[in-house]
Amino acid sequence: MRKVDLKKYKLEDLLLAAMKSEIESHNVYTTIAARVKNGLLKDKFKFLAQEEEKHRSFVEQVYKAKFPNKNITIPETTPVPLPQLLIPTEDTSLGTILKSAMQAEQAAHEFYQSLSTQFTKGDAMIRNTLSYFADMELQHFKILEIEKESMDRFEEADVYWPMVHAGP
Repeated sequence: MRKVDLKKYKLEDLLLAAMKSEIESHNVYTTIAARVKNGLLKDKFKFLAQEEEKHRSFVEQVYKAKFPNKNITIPETTPVPLPQLLIPTEDTSLGTILKSAMQAEQAAHEFYQSLSTQFTKGDAMIRNTLSYFADMELQHFKILEIEKESMDRFEEADVYWPMVHAGP
């Protein structure tokens, strides 16, 4: 696990980047949930979308508390290095989607872990909540990883082997 150094960024940029990332993740998970046919997988993607929305809402509250005289304007791009989770096309394989989402969740974990250190003891509640978010992002990673491994096993079992059912 790598440590992300966010000290060179302004707090405002970090919070805006976090909101942007959560909005993008929510949109992707909502889109995937609408496309998948498997009911259990659909529910997992809906759950992930809801989690991302909760994270965005909390970060928005932090932004409003820290910058009460500013309007929130989500930037098109951000100087903060977070991977962009793009809405997949109809042709994108589920394996590719899951792998991309896993990378984004891992990066979000590292981001929130580092972001939490930007807050002092006076902001212990914010710091602790962001640390908790970091842990939650790892849980999201595990959910996706388990689904990917399960899918990979299913695809391996679906390989056609000639004469596999021929008896002695």
